[in-house]
Amino acid sequence: MLKDITIGQYFPGDTIVHKLDPRVKILITFVFIISLFFINKFYPYLLVLGFILTVIKLSKVPFKYVFKGLKPLRFIIIITFFINAFMTKGVELFSIGPLTVSEEGLYQAIFMALRLIFLIMGTSLLTLTTSPISLTDGIEKLLNPLKIIGLPAHELAMMMTIALRFIPTLLEETDKIMKAQMARGADFESGNILNRAKNLVPLLVPLFVNSFRRADELAMAMEARCYRGGEHRTRLNEIKMDKIDFIVITIMTIFFGILISTRYI
Repeated sequence: MLKDITIGQYFPGDTIVHKLDPRVKILITFVFIISLFFINKFYPYLLVLGFILTVIKLSKVPFKYVFKGLKPLRFIIIITFFINAFMTKGVELFSIGPLTVSEEGLYQAIFMALRLIFLIMGTSLLTLTTSPISLTDGIEKLLNPLKIIGLPAHELAMMMTIALRFIPTLLEETDKIMKAQMARGADFESGNILNRAKNLVPLLVPLFVNSFRRADELAMAMEARCYRGGEHRTRLNEIKMDKIDFIVITIMTIFFGILISTRYI
């Protein structure tokens, strides 16, 4: 299951989506998340599905790769589905023991499950099509106006990107430690919740040790290269918006405007 997590991973490419200004992609993702919470009907989800499929097609990221990111969160999606199905009151459809499923509950359960699925797929496309360096520069540029109130824009952007970048590394490290401990007789699956929690100790201790070691090595490497960041920092490739970025912004503004307006139509 750890190998199925795609958050923080970058899929290299030379497509129009990869070449877009990172600020544009970050803003589109942000507005996409907001627009999902404005939707209160089923038919706008067809527009969302079309948008996601179009981005996947243009970015040439394998659909299986995007869909794989849903597997680690399938339990959250299933729990959300059942909570909404059993807890929403309305016209009863059928009952399972003391629990009843209403027509409104089933509608709400499917609706919320779809929202979660589209939210995960849409946001994962940001990291899949944007390199960590571009993501850092984009976040920093967007946070620059907040420097007037003392916000350390560069440091904050760097921390967010490093955290995102190290998610796949830590997952790979976890998988290796888990296999090594299982080879020594460790059991992470059997027993009750308390026993499973105790069995995680031989996994968590070396994982934390390795995490701190990696953080220390990264800090030393950055200092050895005289990295200071912040003011007067130069970049090999300065990000700048091209004509295609403005075209995409215009199209996305119209699209999200239509999507949000469906709530009031």
